[in-house]
Amino acid sequence: MKRFQHFGVKHAIAVAVLAGLSCGAAHAQDPVVVGTAAAIAIQTIKPKKQSPYPKFEGTVMNSNSVLITVRSKQNEMAVKTFTLTPEASTKMQKIIDKGGYQYGDKVTVFYDPSTDKAIKVTGKASKPI
Repeated sequence: MKRFQHFGVKHAIAVAVLAGLSCGAAHAQDPVVVGTAAAIAIQTIKPKKQSPYPKFEGTVMNSNSVLITVRSKQNEMAVKTFTLTPEASTKMQKIIDKGGYQYGDKVTVFYDPSTDKAIKVTGKASKPI
């Protein structure tokens, strides 16, 4: 029994000595001071400018200064005819004077969904034949 008491006392003394040494080392350290730096300005992500009108992408089937007929890019069976607003009509007349849109030209039509009037037509007109 005395053996176990001596064994326990030796370990208790060793733990106490180690604890005392480690606490002393912890107090000897200097506290770390973290400096504050100026904030870095990062560019914000700007959302893409969206048109208030829906768009219809496709290929031209027929066009003149009053209307444009377009086949959908996603659905080959969807064909829409849009009448042009006066502003779009004057722009279309300028395009027609240069040769106009030919069958198969790729265009995007921005239109008013309630009246199916084309507000703006964008796309590259092919060279006249």
